[in-house]
Amino acid sequence: MSVKSGYVAILGRPNVGKSTLVNYLVGQKISIVTHKPQTTRNKIFGIANFKEGQIILIDTPGLHKANKELNKAMMKEALRSIEDADLNIFITDVSPNNFEKDQEFLKILENRKNLLFINKIDLIKKPELLPMIEKYNDTGLFLEIVPISLLKGDNLEKITEVIFKYLPEGPAFYPDDITSTESIRFIVAEIIREKVFLKTREEIPYSTSVIIDYFQEEDDIVKIGATIIVEKDSQKKIVIGSKGSMIKEIGKAAREELEIFLGKKVFLELFVKVVKNWTKNPRKVQEFLGK
Repeated sequence: MSVKSGYVAILGRPNVGKSTLVNYLVGQKISIVTHKPQTTRNKIFGIANFKEGQIILIDTPGLHKANKELNKAMMKEALRSIEDADLNIFITDVSPNNFEKDQEFLKILENRKNLLFINKIDLIKKPELLPMIEKYNDTGLFLEIVPISLLKGDNLEKITEVIFKYLPEGPAFYPDDITSTESIRFIVAEIIREKVFLKTREEIPYSTSVIIDYFQEEDDIVKIGATIIVEKDSQKKIVIGSKGSMIKEIGKAAREELEIFLGKKVFLELFVKVVKNWTKNPRKVQEFLGK
């Protein structure tokens, strides 16, 4: 049996399941997942190995209208991913009017190899799904359309089958024990940022970044210091919480997941710093996105 390998860009508007798909295929979390849109900022590479070959997954920021410098940088990442890919997977879901909302972004798929995954099919009945499939099919942009539910596990066996169908033949690009091209420090920062999002809920906007100050790995423990960057003093107060209650919650949740990820005990020290209006400053955006 021939072996296939290639780069697959995961595209779509915010909150449709891009990062969840990447984590599912890789078999572990390398991309953070929250209920909030535009969580992914960088182009993240995940490596998924199967008997058929290797898929290098490019998880991209959600496609959206860019206004701030941060949003512009995120959109550049998403569009650059298409240039690097052997195959694009555009993800949407069954929310009302999604076809109309996707229209302005579908044009970037022209003259490329594309698949469409329609996620969250557990939320509607099959007769409602068919007209949606027809609309996307009529665009002529997609080689195949696959309805799935990442949450409920519906039709997931089709995912790898259809991806490998359209990947080029060739050996693996990476050893089979590597699951991401991202550095451990990057993934650690993303895990901490995810916990800030999850614990502060709607109170903290997306003007939050995490910088790793130190990462010291010893025989039986990993010592990590990280600074959470926010834009306003009011946001700093929320992240810290009354008598430090919120920062303790964030630290506890992050430490527990980091211990699973790193396979060792973790000492985690968190700080909070205000950098006013950093999302509007091109230099600061590049610095905090690790460019």
